[in-house]
Amino acid sequence: RTHPHMRIQYLSSEKFTNDLITAIRHDKTPEFRHRYRTIDLLLIDDIQFLSGKERTQEEFFHTYNDLYPHHQIVLSSDRSPKEIPDIEERLRSRFESALIADIQPPEFETRVAILKRKAELDRIVLPDDVAYFIGNRVKSNIRELEGSLVRIRAFCNLTGRPLTLHLAQEVLANIWGAEEHL
Repeated sequence: RTHPHMRIQYLSSEKFTNDLITAIRHDKTPEFRHRYRTIDLLLIDDIQFLSGKERTQEEFFHTYNDLYPHHQIVLSSDRSPKEIPDIEERLRSRFESALIADIQPPEFETRVAILKRKAELDRIVLPDDVAYFIGNRVKSNIRELEGSLVRIRAFCNLTGRPLTLHLAQEVLANIWGAEEHL
C-alpha cells in the first residue's frame, strides 16, 4: 500500500521450480527470466527445497545476481544455509553473505495469544484452559497450532458438542497420540 508502484513477487521455491520447468518445456525461458529479474522485491519461501535441483539452482543463481544489490531479496528456510544439503557452493556463499535472522518458535504466551486471535477471527469462543492445553502441547509450528483449533471447531460443529478441555483432549488425542489424552 505504501509503495503501489513496486513490482513484487512472492512465491515458494516449488513455484519457482515449476515456473522454470514450464518455461523450459514451452521454450519461454526468456519470459521466465524477465518475470523474475525485473522486479523490485523477490520473496521466496522454503528455499531449502532447491536442494538437488541443479538447473533450478543455476537459474536462481543468475536471478539472484541480476537482482542483487539494487533490489531486495528475502528468502526463508527451515534451516541455516550451512545445513541445506545438495546446494551449489556459490549459492550457499550468497545466502551466508546476507543478513540471516534466526526466528525461534514463539513462547507459550505468544502461542496462546495466536490461538486467541485465530479464535476471535473465526468467531470461536475459546476457553482459556483449551488455549493453554493446545499452547502447551504445540511448541514450534504455528500451522499445527492453528490446525488443532480448526480440528476442534470442526468436531464441535459436526457433533454439536460444546468446546471444552475434555473435548479438546479427546479430539487431539487422535492426532497427538493417546499419551496426550489426560
